[in-house]
Amino acid sequence: MAISGVGQNYYQNNVATTKNTKNVNGTEKFALEKTGETKELSEAEEMELFKKEFYEDLSKITIHKTLNNVAINISEAGFKAMKDDPEYREKILSLLKRDLGSSLAPRNCSGVFTVGATIKEYRGDSWPVGYDSEFYARSGNSFFKKTSEKKDRQKEILEEYLEKRAQTKKQQQEILNEKIAKAEQERSRLSQSWSSERQMAEAANTYDANVMTETATGSASLLG
Repeated sequence: MAISGVGQNYYQNNVATTKNTKNVNGTEKFALEKTGETKELSEAEEMELFKKEFYEDLSKITIHKTLNNVAINISEAGFKAMKDDPEYREKILSLLKRDLGSSLAPRNCSGVFTVGATIKEYRGDSWPVGYDSEFYARSGNSFFKKTSEKKDRQKEILEEYLEKRAQTKKQQQEILNEKIAKAEQERSRLSQSWSSERQMAEAANTYDANVMTETATGSASLLG
């Protein structure tokens, strides 16, 4: 599945921040030891780091094969609630693991999961693949999103192949039909030609027979 979403941006854009807070290089460490000062993160930076870590946790969840497309929408209030209450964070992760790992058979579906500031605000909505326009409408700015783009491309390739094969078969059938039609025309022409020749032969035979009869009759009259 292809991964995208707001969370991915947090993951990419905050690597430097993480390094600054957890993996300080030698120059910075020397400066901090020399001054005895430590860098304190702002509330916004702490939230960004929290979102990054939560995005990493979401990326590790195994998604059931019947759930082709997934989007997770989390409100800012939901992030704050999870950041302030680790127990609530674990409950949300547990719910997502349960729902993302569950089978939606017999149909493959697309699902949007919504996380708010309370458990009551948690919800999941799904649509059968092919009837999931609502999924794409609601997942445009999702924090976390996985889609089966590779599978979709494979499906497109298969459809293109089947379409080309059908066109080739149609062309071959048209050529075959044309050959059959030409063969039928030639057979009809030959049949008509043979019929005409037979009629001419019969007429010639009749004529010859009449001539022979008349000649024989005339000869008899002369002798008599």
